[in-house]
Amino acid sequence: MTPATTIRELFAQLSAELNLTWYSDGEERAIQAEGDAPLVGPLNLARPQPIQVIGPPERHLLESLGSKGYRHYLELLFASRPAALIFTDGLVPTDACRTLAADSNTPIIYTSEPDAQVIQRLLAHLQPSFQQAQPSHAEPKNIHGVFIEVLGKGVLLSGDASIGKSELALALISRGHRLIADDITEFTRINAHTLQGRCPPVLQDFLEVRGLGLLNVRAMFGNSAVKPVKNLHLIIDLQQMNEQELSHLDRLEGSHSTQRLLGVEIPQTTLPVAAGRNLAILAETAVRQHLLRVTGYDAAAEFSERQRGYIEANQQSSANPPEKG
Repeated sequence: MTPATTIRELFAQLSAELNLTWYSDGEERAIQAEGDAPLVGPLNLARPQPIQVIGPPERHLLESLGSKGYRHYLELLFASRPAALIFTDGLVPTDACRTLAADSNTPIIYTSEPDAQVIQRLLAHLQPSFQQAQPSHAEPKNIHGVFIEVLGKGVLLSGDASIGKSELALALISRGHRLIADDITEFTRINAHTLQGRCPPVLQDFLEVRGLGLLNVRAMFGNSAVKPVKNLHLIIDLQQMNEQELSHLDRLEGSHSTQRLLGVEIPQTTLPVAAGRNLAILAETAVRQHLLRVTGYDAAAEFSERQRGYIEANQQSSANPPEKG
């Protein structure tokens, strides 16, 4: 089967296999990407691919933005002119999404199939050479740390031994998040920009916490507290810092960087560990901040712009004092 070059050709070729249904067909658009970028992937505005897939994690992200942030995200999404949006796992677009899609004439497709299955099948169909080149040589790599799902995103908790990674994971699990792997996570590169992590079978469901010993998270918190596999979205690196080291951190920007794993650049946030800091809340907030940064929002930039406007307004007021009566 020759790979499709337009969204309607793609629908005709794979609709039966992937249970695809038109929600709105919009205009015919070519499926094209720059360089070696994937033609399809989870919702992403930082590096928008032609076919944007919206599954449960992406829906959770959109819902967490609030009505104003959600609307702004959608406007940026449709301004990038994707070839199509595909809603998976039985999800359907909201009224706001349908309206903006109609205004921009963007095709929308939905399916009951799971997001990972849809993405992998579309990639295999659209970029067979890309698929053959990536996973075939991508040997799994074991990485130390605790891998956990927070707010629908895969987060690797890293840091020195005894710094509190497992204790933080336990606190997050208690707050409704899900464990993938403790101590060792097996990561595999599944495409040019994505790492997928899973727990080695012998460690499945277990979490070691000093003073408590080995805990069976599934038995203690239920089946919903564990997850077998997840894509990696963010690394939170725990670092013990003294007052002097803390004082050198950028108070506006925070400490954000990237770490290269298996040839993929993964966003990283450094989280200082100090007495009195609620790491579970800070880790959740780090994920929420990451989600906003993916959309292009920068709180420090907004604050700086607001401060600049305030200073300019005061300067104008000083230069033009009111006349005395």
